[in-house]
Amino acid sequence: MTRVTVANLIGRSTAFQDMVRLIQRIAQTDAPVLIEGETGTGKEVAARAIHYAGARRDRPFVPVNCGAIPENLIENELFGHVRGAYTDARDPQLGLIALANGGTLFLDEVETLCPKGQVALLRFLQDLNYRPLGSRREESADVRIIAATNINLSELVHAKQFRMDLYYRLQILFLRMPPLRERTGDAALLAEHFARAFSARYGGPSARFTPDSVALLDGYAWPGNVRELENLVHRAFLLAGGDVISIPGDWMAGEPRAASAGGQYEGFPLDLAFSEAKARLIDQFERVYIAHVLSQTNGNVSQAARRCGKERRAFGKLLKKHGIDKRLFLSQ
Repeated sequence: MTRVTVANLIGRSTAFQDMVRLIQRIAQTDAPVLIEGETGTGKEVAARAIHYAGARRDRPFVPVNCGAIPENLIENELFGHVRGAYTDARDPQLGLIALANGGTLFLDEVETLCPKGQVALLRFLQDLNYRPLGSRREESADVRIIAATNINLSELVHAKQFRMDLYYRLQILFLRMPPLRERTGDAALLAEHFARAFSARYGGPSARFTPDSVALLDGYAWPGNVRELENLVHRAFLLAGGDVISIPGDWMAGEPRAASAGGQYEGFPLDLAFSEAKARLIDQFERVYIAHVLSQTNGNVSQAARRCGKERRAFGKLLKKHGIDKRLFLSQ
C-alpha cells in the first residue's frame, strides 16, 4: 500500500461520506489521532488518507503493528540505539520515530502496546523529545502520531489495562470507521472496484456481477467488513472463467439481523415450532460467531479455535458443517 488520497476512498453512503469529510478536516491539523473500527474496516487506509491530505504528504508515513513488538525491544524499536548501547550493538540504528521525522508514525493495534511501551510513548508525546538507547543526548522529532484499534479503548482504560493519560493524549482527534453493514449500497460499489483491480492484476476481461450477486452483496452484513468483501470478490473473480461473476449464497457466513415487526428474524418466521426456531437460530449464531472469530484472526484456524475455547479439530468440523471457507478471511 502506498499513497492514498481522499479521492481514492470509495463509497457513497451517508456514513462513509460523513467519515470522509471528517478525514479532510483532521488532515488540516497536526494533532494526534485515534482511529477506532472493527477489523477490516480500513483503518490504515484512513490513516494514510489523513497523512497524504495534509502538510506532511511529502514526508514519510511509517506504519507499525504494536502487537508485533516484543516488550524487551519496544524502546529500541521506537527510539533506536547508538553504537555499543548493548551487546552486539556494533552499529547505530534509527528508531521508528526518527524514521518518521517530519511525517507520520502509524501505530496499529495500539491496545496491544505493553505497559513499558505505553510509558515510553507517553513520555515522547509530552514534548516530542526522546533519547536513543545508550545515548546521553536527547533528540527531538517532528512526528504526527496516528493510532488505531479494533476495540473500544476507553473500556480498557476503565479496566486499568491501558493508561488513561496516554489515551487522552492519543484521542485529541477521534475517527470512527463505520462497519460495512452501516454503509448502505457501498458493498456492491466496492465489489466492482475490486473486480476491476483483479482484472488489471491478472490481465483478464472486465467482469460484471450478476443481478442476484449484487443483491446478495447489498443484503449481507459483512462481519469481516471490507477485507472479507475483497477476499470474496478475489475468489469469485478467479473462479468466474469469463466476464460474468456469480457469487453463490452459501459462500456467505450470514450474520443475523434484528427481528422486524413482521415476525421475521433473518428470513425465518418466529411462529415456527419452538424446537425448529431454536435450531435455526443456533445455526445462525454458529455461522456468525465463526465468521467473526475468523475475521479477527485473518483466517488463522488455530488462533480462531483458541480464541473461542475449542479444539482445532472441533472448530474445523464447524467450518465444514457450515461450509465456511477460511480463505475468505485471509489478509492480502
